[in-house]
Order: sequence, then C-alpha cells, then structure tokens
Amino acid sequence: MSQLRFDDSAVRPMEKTRGFRLDKTRGKIMGVCAGIANYFGIDTTLVRVAFGLAAILGFGSAIIVYLLIGLIAD
Repeated sequence: MSQLRFDDSAVRPMEKTRGFRLDKTRGKIMGVCAGIANYFGIDTTLVRVAFGLAAILGFGSAIIVYLLIGLIAD
C-alpha cells in the first residue's frame, strides 16, 4: 500500500502583518487612540493628548477624523 504524504510547505502560518487595528480592550471610546499607539509603538496617553489638542486647536475637525477612523477601521 502507498502511504499518504502531506506537503507541509504549502500551508504556512499567517505572518504577523503590521496592519492597523482598533484596540477595543485598551481603548476608552472606540479604541482608535489605542490602535494608533499600538501601530506606531508609542504610549496611548500621548496619542490621546494629541487628539485632544487637535480637537481644541482644529475647531473639532479631529473629532470627525476620529469618528471616521473608528467607523472605517471597525
């Protein structure tokens, strides 16, 4: 009888890609700031402060960007 052989080289585990993902476990509202912090490898608090300053100095346009990122990346 012949033995069945399976080619293991055809099946490769998924490599970790550096794609953007929302981090809902560490996030406060939608996980956008935590996801951005994970993507760039920086502290989440710095991203939150930057979004807060951008929302104040940009007359609220950062809030629209935040909502768009949260809805698109979900």
